[in-house]
Amino acid sequence: MNSGAASHKIVAVITLDEYFAGYEDSREIFNVLKALIEAIGTAEVRVSKSQVAFRRRIGFAWVWIPGKYLQGKTSPLVLTVSLPARDASPRWKEVVEPAPGRYIHHLELYSVGGLDAEVSEWLRRAWKEAG
Repeated sequence: MNSGAASHKIVAVITLDEYFAGYEDSREIFNVLKALIEAIGTAEVRVSKSQVAFRRRIGFAWVWIPGKYLQGKTSPLVLTVSLPARDASPRWKEVVEPAPGRYIHHLELYSVGGLDAEVSEWLRRAWKEAG
């Protein structure tokens, strides 16, 4: 855990402002999520046209905006977290195991209120595993 302000390297195909242009609700949730990760420790932020990734040695968390790709009512942001075991929380939209011992958990975020202590703990576990 980092006791001071975390430093983050940003690698970008596009800027965060470009990625979130027109999606202010999504950006607000992202800003709080990013602050949660910064409170845990240092991580590289990679911005692409389709997602924003957080990584250490390997990726541990990703976000994307469903409204860019899906029709109808969608959450403003989806958080994907990589954990070494399936988490049993009913909050997950989907959990998949793309490789043995690597579970990808997808969480729909509708507001900053969804970023609670449980999400912080998942991020902490994922950050630690990404060592």
